[in-house]
Amino acid sequence: MALLSGDILPDQAQPSVRARHATRQAHDAVRGSRLMPPLAIWLPAALVALLMCLPLAYLLLRTLGAGEVALGLLRRPRTLQVIGNSALLALTVTALSAFLAVPLAWLQARTDLPLRRLWAVLTVLPLVIPSYVSAYTLVAALGPKGLLQGALAGPLGIQRLPEIYGFGGATLALTLCAYPYLLLSVRAALRGLDPACEEAARGLGSGAWRVFFGVTLPQLRPALGAGALLVALYVLSDFGAVALLQYDTFTRAIYVQYQASFDRTLAAALALVLVALTAVIMLAEAHTRGRARYARGGVGVARRARQVALGRWRWPALLLHALTVALGLGLPVGVLLSWLARGLAAGEALDVVWAPVAGSVLVALLAAVVTILAALPLAILTVRYPGPLASAIERLAYAGYALPGIVIALAFVFFGANYAPVLYQTLAMLVLAYLVRFLPQAVGAARTALLQISPHVEEAARGLGRSPHGVAWSVTAPLARSGLLAGGALVFLTTMKELPATLLLSPIGFETLATSIWSATNSALFSRAAVPALLLVLVSAVPVALMVRREVQE
Repeated sequence: MALLSGDILPDQAQPSVRARHATRQAHDAVRGSRLMPPLAIWLPAALVALLMCLPLAYLLLRTLGAGEVALGLLRRPRTLQVIGNSALLALTVTALSAFLAVPLAWLQARTDLPLRRLWAVLTVLPLVIPSYVSAYTLVAALGPKGLLQGALAGPLGIQRLPEIYGFGGATLALTLCAYPYLLLSVRAALRGLDPACEEAARGLGSGAWRVFFGVTLPQLRPALGAGALLVALYVLSDFGAVALLQYDTFTRAIYVQYQASFDRTLAAALALVLVALTAVIMLAEAHTRGRARYARGGVGVARRARQVALGRWRWPALLLHALTVALGLGLPVGVLLSWLARGLAAGEALDVVWAPVAGSVLVALLAAVVTILAALPLAILTVRYPGPLASAIERLAYAGYALPGIVIALAFVFFGANYAPVLYQTLAMLVLAYLVRFLPQAVGAARTALLQISPHVEEAARGLGRSPHGVAWSVTAPLARSGLLAGGALVFLTTMKELPATLLLSPIGFETLATSIWSATNSALFSRAAVPALLLVLVSAVPVALMVRREVQE
């Protein structure tokens, strides 16, 4: 039976006293070796953490030059208001994303939902739509004089819809962009859970709701924490949606400070406060994570949970999926298609350039592979060897994710131009910036998967003579495959739409779909922006479909 705190070894045929003693000594020796992480684990994790310190070092160098001026800026009432706005938006979007993602993940992983493979792909695709494109399309469709108002003006005589700008519009846009982080994390965790605990609870007379809230949901706590952390940090780092929908947050204040003066020290001071806010959020996530263990404690192969027959609840489940996909994917794609149709009707040629497609796929694949390779030793360190060192490295890994992309890009520009000119404006430096930007996505997914793997499996491999490096790559990585694939998919999809780092760090002449969309929308050429934006969705749908197909077949 799988136990939440499972650490119970199965009873075997009674061995001799000497054999029992030898087995216990070997087991204790292996467990004792786990108290100190081996070099093959902590060295790569430490190198990754050192790389993650680069933006922080840049911010500190800039801020130290400001002195009392920076302290005066941080004491302003306006700064405190911006902190409150940012925290409120992050909390609201995270809560709404959880309320949406958990039922979607459960329906797709545990029920006989019709077309569930298709829904599993479509509900993740909003992740590839840049936040500024989502905000543009929301204003175009739901704004006071948007497409919806135009459709209602004739039959109902409605001349103006309520304002979508401000907190409400920013919350809607970011929730639709961010909930897939939680969906992917929770869905992968649900597929990895051994159903024995749930079956035991049902056998003891518990109903379906009591089993879910009392047994299943507690086991999802690591996945929920990892996904919620990604959502909260994504909201804190976003600029496009909050700028277009006119809601003041930290990122908007940082960008305004960058544009207001050639001196970037005050903007760096604001960015450091954002790092401090990130640390507070991480401490809260670590507190909710607790010390419970989630590995399966029994022997044998974990079984897949039996599908729940929805029956009459099939139609509400389909309606939930349809509404989610309509708002998160159908609305922006529909607006993009309308922009494209208007451009074609006005005589604009449909010019598809394939170089940005190839560039986007290339850097996204490189970033996904490099980030997964960097995340695995870090996740093993934090799960298998918890302690002050592991906690410090884990917090450093998340530091870059809450920073705006332009801050990370400027940090790499500064250090590349001054200390590593051979890497400046190369694909290698661009991929390293993506690693700093998106490492938490891979770490969170890998960590969730590792928590579901019993450490006894790795101990057995060590007892058979495998090195720590060999155990990590031949035992741990294959068992954590679903989580690693989910993390790699997250990195791939978000790299496809990353803009500031690509603009500042990419080699001369290198284009991606994100830069093409930005160039067109920045010039108010919306019909031209529609083509690369639609290509971005189509190209990103392919790896998502492959990942979901593999996930369902496992």
